[in-house]
Amino acid sequence: MTEKGRCSLQAPVVKCREDGRKRETLSLKAPLRLVTSLIAGAALVLLVLWVDPAAILAALSHVSALHVVAGLALVQAQIILSALRWRFTAARLGQPMSRGAAIGEYYVASAVNQLVPGGMAGDVLRAWRVAEMDAGGFRRAARAVVYERLSGQIAFLALCLAGLPLWPLLPAHGLAVESHLLLAAGLAVALALAAALLLRRFAGLRAELARVFLQGGAGLVQGGLSLVVVGAYVALFLLCADAVGAPLPPEGALTIVPLTLAAMLIPTGLGGWGTREAAAAALWPLAGLASAEGISASLLYGALALAGALPGLVVLAVNRQRRSLTHGARRRMSAATSTPKE
Repeated sequence: MTEKGRCSLQAPVVKCREDGRKRETLSLKAPLRLVTSLIAGAALVLLVLWVDPAAILAALSHVSALHVVAGLALVQAQIILSALRWRFTAARLGQPMSRGAAIGEYYVASAVNQLVPGGMAGDVLRAWRVAEMDAGGFRRAARAVVYERLSGQIAFLALCLAGLPLWPLLPAHGLAVESHLLLAAGLAVALALAAALLLRRFAGLRAELARVFLQGGAGLVQGGLSLVVVGAYVALFLLCADAVGAPLPPEGALTIVPLTLAAMLIPTGLGGWGTREAAAAALWPLAGLASAEGISASLLYGALALAGALPGLVVLAVNRQRRSLTHGARRRMSAATSTPKE
C-alpha cells in the first residue's frame, strides 16, 4: 500500500482521536469552571464576613433609585456601543450584519457571560450563532469576536497607562515618587515586550489586523468606540461608589477603578464576582476609604451589570420561539408538498 493510501485510511482514525481529545478537554473544563466559581463565591462570602457585614449593608442602604436608573442606563450604553464596535469589526472581515442583529446578539452574549462560569461562554455563543447565518463559517465569526474584544482591551490598557502618573496623588498612597517611577518604567518595559511577542505571534495576520484597526479610518472608529465603552465602565463604578456614600477622588477614575476592573479578567467565578470585591477591598483604602465601602460599591456594580444584561435572555427566548415557528412552518409546507394528489 502506498503512503498516500495509508494516510487516507489513517485520517479518519486520527480525526476521531482528535475529536475525542477535544471532548475530554471540554468535559474536564466544565467541572473545573464550576469548582472555581464555587471557590470565588465562597471567597466573596468570607471576605464580606471578615470585613464588616453591617458596614456593607449600611453602605448599600444609601443607594437611591436615581443611582440605579442611571447605572442601568450606563450598562445599556456599554452593550449597545460594544455591539456597534463588533458590527464594524465584522464588516471589516467581510461579515456584514444588521445593527439590530448585532445589538441583539451582544445582549445575549452579555447575559450568558454574566451567568456562566469563565466569562467567555457568551462570546463563543455569539460567534457560533452568527456563523450559522454567515457563509464564512465559525472561523471568521470567531476572529471578529476576538478582534472586537482586543479593541476593548487596548483601550483599557491605554486607560491604565494614563493613570500611572496619578498613583502618588492618592491620599493614602504608600510608595515614594522614586519607587513609583521605577515601577512605572518596569511596567512599561513589560508591556513593550508583551506587545512585541504578540506582534510576532500574529505576524501572519498583519494584513487582516491592519484592515480591522488601521486602514480607512478604522483606528478612529475602533479607538473612539472603545474609549467610550471603557469610560462607561469607569463611570458606572464611580456612580456605584457615590451611591454607597464613598465617592472616589478624581484620580481614582484612572487608578483604583481600572485596577479593580482588571481583577474581573481573572477567569474565575461568575461575572467577576469575588475577584472584583477582593481588589476593591484592597484598593479603596488607598483613597482614604474603608474596605467595606469598596466592597459595597463593587457589589452594586456587579448587581447593575447583571440586571442590565438580563434583557439578553428575552432576546434569546424570542429568537428561539421565532426559529421554532419557522421550522414548524417549513415542516408543514414540506408535508403539504409531499402529499400525493388524488
